[in-house]
Amino acid sequence: MIKLNNINLPLDYTEQIIKQKISKKLNISASKIISWHFLKKSVDARKKNAICFNVSLSVLLSQKKEKEILRKNIPSVSLYEEYKYNFFKITEVKKRPVVVGFGPAGMFAALVLAKSGLKPIILEQGTCVEQRQKDILHFIKTGELNERSNVQFGEGGAGTFSDGKLTTGIKNQRIQFILKTFVECGAPSEILYLAKPHIGTDILVDVVKNIRMEIIKYGGEIIFNAKFCDFNTKNNKMTSIIYEKNDKLKTIETDSCILATGHSCRDIFNLLYNRNIELQQKNFAVGVRIEHLQSKINESMYGKFANHPNLGAADYKIAVHMPTGFDLYTFCMCPGGEVVAASSEKKRLVVNGMSFHKRDGNNANSALLVGVSSKMLESNHPLAGMWFQQNIEEKAYIAGGSNYSAPACTLGSFLYGQKNDFNKSIKSTYKLGIKYALPHEYLPNYIVDTLKYGIPMIAEKISGFGDESAVITGVESRSSSPIRILRNENCESVSVNGLYPCGEGAGYAGGIMSAAVDGMKCAESLITNFCNK
Repeated sequence: MIKLNNINLPLDYTEQIIKQKISKKLNISASKIISWHFLKKSVDARKKNAICFNVSLSVLLSQKKEKEILRKNIPSVSLYEEYKYNFFKITEVKKRPVVVGFGPAGMFAALVLAKSGLKPIILEQGTCVEQRQKDILHFIKTGELNERSNVQFGEGGAGTFSDGKLTTGIKNQRIQFILKTFVECGAPSEILYLAKPHIGTDILVDVVKNIRMEIIKYGGEIIFNAKFCDFNTKNNKMTSIIYEKNDKLKTIETDSCILATGHSCRDIFNLLYNRNIELQQKNFAVGVRIEHLQSKINESMYGKFANHPNLGAADYKIAVHMPTGFDLYTFCMCPGGEVVAASSEKKRLVVNGMSFHKRDGNNANSALLVGVSSKMLESNHPLAGMWFQQNIEEKAYIAGGSNYSAPACTLGSFLYGQKNDFNKSIKSTYKLGIKYALPHEYLPNYIVDTLKYGIPMIAEKISGFGDESAVITGVESRSSSPIRILRNENCESVSVNGLYPCGEGAGYAGGIMSAAVDGMKCAESLITNFCNK
């Protein structure tokens, strides 16, 4: 097959138009085209009066014609070879590897291990995704938080309940395998080529369940409500892990453990610190969520094409730099979505954003984040960032009324001291209720000041972003892990052989795709070490 890059298509393209574009690019008759497929598709909205799609295509011609075309060295035309992931084939396993955590990193680590024949045991402190949905709904209805099963913890990890956005800044061939796995397990096929793919929480819950069944089919074992508690070593080598289930401690003899517990598993950070596992601080970010009417964001980004059915809900991603040296940037933007209660610890309040697949809600929401470094923490302790997060979450809980209502205000009241009015056009989507509170009640002054100066700067770039009725809700504190668990080039902990710190919680990923890639890398390293023993 051959690949065509940088092809512009009108919003109302048809298959005939696509074939005409291919024919013109390759200077061949349309009858010579056996088939074609999208490889990448993105919206080009740089010119608001001429918005179009920019695509890359794979095109199948006869072998003779393909060779002829490639010899011409046509610009933006090249050979296309589909990536195929090759699994190891292991037939004998004495000690089964253990995967702790069943978010994207743990899930894809377990999938690689299972399909390679290692029959992994997966421990997840939360529940299966079906029960997890019920636990989250119960929290929303009653305010009674299950600390092991919530938006952060449980099968599928935090990403399951934040839209299932699959965008990533990394370039790695494993991404193709991950996307195909999602599709095979029920995700829409468009994620294979959209430049900003997403699955949606409503679909992702079934996809996650189907990946679980695939792992089980290949010999994996998944134990839910199983809390990782400790591990044993001999001569700095892993010998066993200990977990708690139904108030009983159990031991698994193993010399390999992939630790993929996520960025919110603070008890694990404490455990590792107390066991002298080498940790270090990692930069992270905190801030708030801001909600606008999705219709206004569509108008801002797409102009007269705002209601075109082929465009859907518009998104944005932007950063501005302050004279003070701080940056304010948007993160995890959720078109047509809602702000969700993402607390995982009692008396600490956290918010996040999510969307369903159709992204057809009234509001757009996004995190507005400011970076936090060691300088801001004023401490070199490895856990200082975690303590910082806990502190602002406790303040947000109190500011919200100490009942998991969220502290919120309108943009007008925050920036200009106007009378707060939640009855304007933009209604909060946070389902546990909101209580009027300004960000300075739960955030440090430098973050509040960065928000005050930065939001108007963003409004200069995105029309309508400065709408005074926009709703600001706090606190967004779990965008990434504040800690890195140090590992070597083989993905093993520098402190214990056989322990593989993995994914977002270990400080080596930032999102579903990069976490899944890191899970695969850790599994591959584990398998290589297994084969060399």
